[in-house]
Amino acid sequence: MKNVNVVIRPFDAATDLKILSTIWFEASLEAHPFIGEERLTEQRKLIEEAYLPKAETSVACLDGEAVGFISLLGCFIGGIFIAPGWQGHGIGRALIADALARKGELSLEVYTENERAVRFYRTLGFQEISRRAVDDFGFPFPNAALRIKT
Repeated sequence: MKNVNVVIRPFDAATDLKILSTIWFEASLEAHPFIGEERLTEQRKLIEEAYLPKAETSVACLDGEAVGFISLLGCFIGGIFIAPGWQGHGIGRALIADALARKGELSLEVYTENERAVRFYRTLGFQEISRRAVDDFGFPFPNAALRIKT
């Protein structure tokens, strides 16, 4: 389902940090239950203190309310998260399309256990380029590296 009222704007730390952290946490609990709430709570601090402030983040809004975001490190998608109640409405597609139009190519890593996300990226045309058996923290959560070019 497409939502034509999505407005994508740059991240504003003063107004967006806490709401995007909440979106990240709630979406992560749903998409990555295998990581566990305790570890996600620890990672949330990194999201707020390092990842969001240092990345090029775009915020998806509906009627002025932030409902999702994408954070880029160059052409690498460090994260894309949509509030659970708004998933399936075309917001993720809009964020990817906007980032791809600006960058010309995108890459990312996705937990292979997050089958919904893997299907989403493949539907958009991302191609798998490699896999690894552990995540960035050395935990045994397999990741697939994906890439798309315009």
